[in-house]
Amino acid sequence: MPGGPAIKICGLTTPETVAASAKAGASHIGFNFYPPSPRYVSPARAGELAAQTPAPLAKVGVFVEPDDALLDEAVSRARLDAIQLHGKEAPSRVRAVARRLRVPVWKVLSVATRDDVAAAGAYTDVADLILFDTKTPKGALPGGMGMGFDWTLLAAFDKGTAWGLAGGLTPENVAAAIAATGAPLVDTSSGVETAPGVKDVDKIAAFCSAVRNARFPLTRSP
Repeated sequence: MPGGPAIKICGLTTPETVAASAKAGASHIGFNFYPPSPRYVSPARAGELAAQTPAPLAKVGVFVEPDDALLDEAVSRARLDAIQLHGKEAPSRVRAVARRLRVPVWKVLSVATRDDVAAAGAYTDVADLILFDTKTPKGALPGGMGMGFDWTLLAAFDKGTAWGLAGGLTPENVAAAIAATGAPLVDTSSGVETAPGVKDVDKIAAFCSAVRNARFPLTRSP
C-alpha cells in the first residue's frame, strides 16, 4: 500500500507503550478484552489508555466470542475505531456486530492449512478486514503465542479483500513476511515483548522501523 504497510501493535496495557507506538509510527494499537490473556485490560482501563492515545492512532478492541454487553461497554469507554473478533464467530455474528455497533469489524482467521485460508471466503462480505493469524494448539490462547505459519498458504487468498498478517511477527522477521506476502497490514503482540504481556518500547521502535524499510514483492495480487 502507498507509504508501506499499516502497523498494529496489539495488547497494550500502559501509557508508556501507547506513547511508544505513536512515536514509532504505528497506525493502530490493540486493547485486549479477553480475560484469560496476560494482555487483558478492562473496559475502564482501556478508557484511561484511550484518553492518552494520540488522535492518529486507531484503537482496535480485541475480543473472543464477546457478548453484546462487553462490546457495548468497551466501544463506549475506549472509543474504539474497530472491533477485532478473534474467536469462532460465525459470519452471521460478524454481520450482526457490524450492523448494531456501526464500527468496522475485523475477523481473525487462524491458519494451519490451505483450508483455513479458504474459509476467508465466508467472511469477505461481512468483515471489513480479514486478519490471518497462526492456529494455536488446542487449549492454548487463540493468539499472542509467538507462533508463525506458512506464509505461502496465503497465495490462494483473493488479495482484493482488505487483509492483514499476524502470527509470530518480530522486528527480525517482519520484513521477510512483507516481502513474501505483500501484507498491507502487519500485527504484532508477543513479538515486541520481554515477557507475556510486557511490551518493550525499544522492540516496538525496531518493529516499526523494520516495516518502514521492508520491500513489497515485485509482483502482488491486486
